[in-house]
Amino acid sequence: MSEQKNFGAFVMGFVIGSLSGAIASLLLAPQSGEETRQIIKDRAIELKDKSQETFEETKKKAEEAYKEILSKGMKKGEEALDAVEEEVKTTKKKVKKASEELEEEND
Repeated sequence: MSEQKNFGAFVMGFVIGSLSGAIASLLLAPQSGEETRQIIKDRAIELKDKSQETFEETKKKAEEAYKEILSKGMKKGEEALDAVEEEVKTTKKKVKKASEELEEEND
C-alpha cells in the first residue's frame, strides 16, 4: 500500500514539475507568438504521451497487484478449506469412537 502511495506521489510530482518547467521556459524564452504556440503544442503532445505511458505503467502495476492478491486469497481459501476438512474428519472419528464406547457400555 505504501509503495502505491509513493508511486502516486511520484506521478503527481512528475506532472506538476513538467507543467511548471514548460510554463517557465515559455515565459522566459524570447520568441514570436507563432513559435511560442508551436512550442506549447509540441510540449502538450509530449506531456500527453508521457502521461499515457505513466497511465499504462500504473494500470499494469494495478493489474499485477490484483492478480497477486487474488492468488493469495485463493491460496488462503484453499488452506482454510483443507483445515476445515481435516477438522471434520477428526470430529467424525471422535464421534464414532464415542459412539462405539457407549455401545460397549450398554451391552
